Amino acid sequence: MRAALSILALVIVAAIVLSLVKKQATALKPPAAGASAVRAALPQPQAVGQQVQQSVDDAARRAAEAASAATN
Repeated sequence: MRAALSILALVIVAAIVLSLVKKQATALKPPAAGASAVRAALPQPQAVGQQVQQSVDDAARRAAEAASAATN
């Protein structure tokens, strides 16, 4: 009897886990075609990298100018 209840409990737990896995798998499906338009509107990583590099260069230039002005 105890063994039968243990097996029944394992089957119930397996059913719950499989149900959750199925729910998660459906959530991971690729987005619809409308979402690809949103993805296309995002900036390109290379453009973002260039903007960041330009900002860092500008900040370095300003810091150098401020240090130069402070010593004069």
